[in-house]
Amino acid sequence: MIVGVEEMSLETKALGHCGVAGAVPLSFRRSLSSFPTRLSFRTAVPSQTRRFQSLAVVKRSPKRLKYSAPRLTKEDGLLYVQVDQFGSDSWKLDPVVELLKGGAVGVIPTDTLYAIVCDLNSHSAIERLRRIKEIEPSKASCIYPLSIICRSFRDIDTYTTGFPCGNAQGLTDIFRAVKRCLPGPYTFILTASKQLPKQCTRYGTATSKYASRKNVGVRIPDDPVCQAILEKLDGPLISTSVKSPKENEWILDPVIIADVYGPEGLDFVVDAGVRVADPSTVVDMTESAPRIIRQGKGPKQPWMIAEDDDSAVDE
Repeated sequence: MIVGVEEMSLETKALGHCGVAGAVPLSFRRSLSSFPTRLSFRTAVPSQTRRFQSLAVVKRSPKRLKYSAPRLTKEDGLLYVQVDQFGSDSWKLDPVVELLKGGAVGVIPTDTLYAIVCDLNSHSAIERLRRIKEIEPSKASCIYPLSIICRSFRDIDTYTTGFPCGNAQGLTDIFRAVKRCLPGPYTFILTASKQLPKQCTRYGTATSKYASRKNVGVRIPDDPVCQAILEKLDGPLISTSVKSPKENEWILDPVIIADVYGPEGLDFVVDAGVRVADPSTVVDMTESAPRIIRQGKGPKQPWMIAEDDDSAVDE
């Protein structure tokens, strides 16, 4: 539903002081986006989730209310699209896809957290994504990588050298084991291929010298909204996680994300509801044995080696 300004003329019955009814023609213009009330259709959710959502709403400032009404129009340079978390209204994502094709940077949901994304083949968009990410003080002085959100294993085969044939534990068919995990809440670190743009294989900040690397994280999220965007775009996205600039914590509410990152140059936000604070499980596949370097939402598989390591691999 595209919400803009609609002009309407109606006739009302007005009662005078003496109780005499008279026809009063009224003609006016109004903007549906001016309503401060959040309009949404909610499905039944567990009581714990409902309690969390209520707390999130209480913390919203009046400034954030300008993003609270569901709409597809652009305000202050930001397109805010509220969609069903199960993807039943994926037609609303068409303007988002057009923006991505034009080099936009925005936020979309995944099966774990929200992610800042852009077209993998847009060099200028990748540089803008890095600059937006730099508002996080915890990241400004350190190195952070980017990950690829893929449509299918075909994208993984294109932009990486693929999964290893076996591991040190005697597992000879790693690919078959990985297929049981994807789509799902895992990020696999693989060796990048020559097809991956150089902007994706270097990391750092604009204020420090970029360094190059040969590895990249890949994901296939099990999220209907995310998958719909990838399908409409017909290509993968480059991504990074969304954290609070003041605290090293994930931002779970898309309304707050719009408020924080909108002024930094964000082009759009896709709102599919509040996420849970579980990042993806990161598995390094470049060594002799698949090694977990960050335990997240994805459970440890028997062929993975667990290791307590706070790696800086993002969503």
